[in-house]
Amino acid sequence: MKDAVSNFVSFIEKAVILVILASTITAIIFEILKMIDAQYVELADLLLLFIYVEVIGMVRVYMISNRVRMTYPLFIAITALSRLIILQGKDSNPELLLYEAGAIVLVAIAVIILRLRYVPILRPVEGIDEIPSATKVQKKK
Repeated sequence: MKDAVSNFVSFIEKAVILVILASTITAIIFEILKMIDAQYVELADLLLLFIYVEVIGMVRVYMISNRVRMTYPLFIAITALSRLIILQGKDSNPELLLYEAGAIVLVAIAVIILRLRYVPILRPVEGIDEIPSATKVQKKK
């Protein structure tokens, strides 16, 4: 029974991932056609395409390893916030710009913290926080 449920859930996951991939490719095609129709490309359009590419990369990593690295959604968030700032233009409230820039800095700090997990110096040493058992204390005497 557990294998059947596990296989069904795995199938649903793969199907949803394929729907996400197909939707992203469709959105890329529509965005490129919109740029061709307008005969003009803005930075916001390029950032949107970059977000789509990051989503495709996230889908690829998931299909290969069945895991999603936390940095992909964070990079997507940074790009989306940057695109939001660009779309608002010069007439927007300066306080809002500061809040959005602060959000970008917070997400960037989160990315740095996640990357620091791989630095060997910062990894915890095994046994350093353990309370010695009674047998270990007696052996030392």
